Amino acid sequence: MRAVLQRVTRASVRVDGEVVGEISGPGILALVAATHEDGPDQVDTVVRKIAELRIMDDEQSVSDIGGAVLVVSQFTLYGSTRKGRRPSWSAAAPGPVAEPLIDAVAQGLRERGLEVATGQFGAHMEVELVNDGPFTVLVEA
Repeated sequence: MRAVLQRVTRASVRVDGEVVGEISGPGILALVAATHEDGPDQVDTVVRKIAELRIMDDEQSVSDIGGAVLVVSQFTLYGSTRKGRRPSWSAAAPGPVAEPLIDAVAQGLRERGLEVATGQFGAHMEVELVNDGPFTVLVEA
């Protein structure tokens, strides 16, 4: 699994003009992608990293501050641009494999007591955020 974590002051995701997920206050926007070999171990690692990385103010984690997380699936994180001008998406897991893994990340964060909002898997989404810092990190599991 791969996740891009952005520290935010607010973030939302819209589908067909309607907000389907939103967080406010300090938190994290987590853009998450799965590959073919991912399973429960990778989900657990990504959940732990999102919840425990000390990337918020004063070297605290989102769990420490009681912040929220907006989880948005983004298969394009596994796009390869090594050859040619057209990215290859072959490393990204197909929807039936990826969707339950992304859902498991959101559920794992909820089980840790975090407020979690999500995008809509497979939909064309408009993601809006205010990146706090700016601050962005890449997590791989």
